[in-house]
Amino acid sequence: MRILKSVDNSVLWLLVDNMETIKNLKEETIRRGVKPERIIFANRLPLAEHLSRQKLANLFLDTFPCTGHTTSSDALRSGLPVLTLMGGSFAGRVSSSLLTAVDLKELITKTPKEYEELAIRLANDTFRLENIRKKLEANIKKKPLFDCKLFTSHIEKAYLEIYRKHSENNKLDNIEL
Repeated sequence: MRILKSVDNSVLWLLVDNMETIKNLKEETIRRGVKPERIIFANRLPLAEHLSRQKLANLFLDTFPCTGHTTSSDALRSGLPVLTLMGGSFAGRVSSSLLTAVDLKELITKTPKEYEELAIRLANDTFRLENIRKKLEANIKKKPLFDCKLFTSHIEKAYLEIYRKHSENNKLDNIEL
């Protein structure tokens, strides 16, 4: 709600298909001094339509402590920048890994305060946000995350390297390709 209050004409777009949840969120919005019309509730759609409509958004605000997995991947694949707060567990680091894979580390924050401040800065700086979107668009085409053949080649090389190290009784370290 603080982000909505800090960004004029902004809305929060949520996928919600439960009327009780919608009612509760609207009540909470009013309690926090934000007009409930600024929360847009989207219906479920087939995947292709869902990815298409994501292009209309400006910034995907990731959840915490369990970050987006498929939802963040879908957003990135559709060209929508994802802002995340990196957690300490696997479930809290998935979006950070995805952003690292598409070379958008500048969208990974470490604290809730940093997350909120960056969300507000990006929402109020359309030039910077557009440059991030262009970088994402370019990186989707050249990074292995969404290139299945390149990704497969990299993971096969990693498996071979793991096997080689194991066979030679070497200590297993991180493998970077």
